[in-house]
Amino acid sequence: MALSLLVLCLLGIALGSAVGSTGFESWLTAMQDETAWQIVWDIRLPRSLGACAAGALLGLAGALAQGLFRNPLADPYLLGSASGASLGVAVALALFGGNPFATEFLTRLGLTGAAFVGAVLAVLLTLFLARGVQHTLRLLLAGVIVGVVLGALASLIALMRPDVLQGMQGFLLGSTSFIGWNACVLMLLVLLLCLAVAFALSRALDALSLGESTALSLGLPLAPVRVVLVCVLALATGTAVAQTGLVAFVGLAAPHLVRSLLKAQHNWMVLLSALMGGFLLLAADLLARMWLSPQEVPVGVLTAVLGGGYLLWLMYRSQTMRGSR
Repeated sequence: MALSLLVLCLLGIALGSAVGSTGFESWLTAMQDETAWQIVWDIRLPRSLGACAAGALLGLAGALAQGLFRNPLADPYLLGSASGASLGVAVALALFGGNPFATEFLTRLGLTGAAFVGAVLAVLLTLFLARGVQHTLRLLLAGVIVGVVLGALASLIALMRPDVLQGMQGFLLGSTSFIGWNACVLMLLVLLLCLAVAFALSRALDALSLGESTALSLGLPLAPVRVVLVCVLALATGTAVAQTGLVAFVGLAAPHLVRSLLKAQHNWMVLLSALMGGFLLLAADLLARMWLSPQEVPVGVLTAVLGGGYLLWLMYRSQTMRGSR
C-alpha cells in the first residue's frame, strides 16, 4: 500500500507539472519552449510537489492527533493552531497595509512566518491553559477554547481593517498557488524530521491506544511522550498551514482512509497517513486547476466538500451496518 501511494503521488506530481490554466501541456512540448519550460520548472512543479508535502504533513499530524487523543475525530487543528495561524496572518496583513497583491520577498516571508508563529503560539497557549499534557480531556477542551477565542480576534481585526479581508479570504480558503522551491525544501525537511520522531514513538502510540493505565503499567513515561507528540503535531501543522493556508479535512480523512483499507500499527499508520494525505491534497489541487479552467477553485473548498462528503458517507454506512445487525 505504501508503494502504491508513493507511485500515485509521483504520477500526480508529474501530471500536476503539466497542467496549467490553458489545460494539459506535455513536458516534451514545454521543453522546446524556454518560457514554457520556465513556467513548468518554477511554478507548476514546486506547486505540485509542495501540495504533496503539505498534504503529507497534515496526514501525519492527523494520525498523531488521533493516536494521542484516542479519538478518530481528532484533526491537526484541534489544539488551536488553525485559529492561531489565522490571527497571525490577520495581524501581518494589517501591519503590511492589507495589500494582498504585495509580492515582495519580505512580505511573503512575513505572512508565512506570521502564520507559523501564530500556530505555534496558539499551541503553547493551549498547553498553558491545560497545565501541561497530563490530562488529555483538559488539553482537548483548552484547544477548543483557544481556537474559538483566537478565531474571534482574527475576525475582529478583519472587521476593524476591511482592507485585509481579501488577503484573509485567500488564506482561509486554502491555496497552493504561491508555493515555491524554498517552501518545498522546508516542508520536506520538516516532514522527514516529523516522520522520524513519529516512527520512533510509534510503540508509545500503540501503548496509548490501549489506555493510559495500560501504558503506565508498561513503564511508558506518559508526560514526556505527550510533550514530544504535541511538539511534532504543532510543527507539522504549523509548517503546512503557513504555506497553504487552512486546508480542511485532509488531516482528518487521511487516517480514516488508511484504516478503512487495512489495520496497521502506528509505525505504518503514520507513514501511510502521510502518503495518503499527500495524495489527497495533490489530487484536490489538480481538480481545483482543471475543473473551471482557466479559473481556479480554492483547494480548501474542494477538500472541505469532498472530505465532508466522504465522512458523511462513512457515517451513513456505519449506521446502516449497525441497523442491519
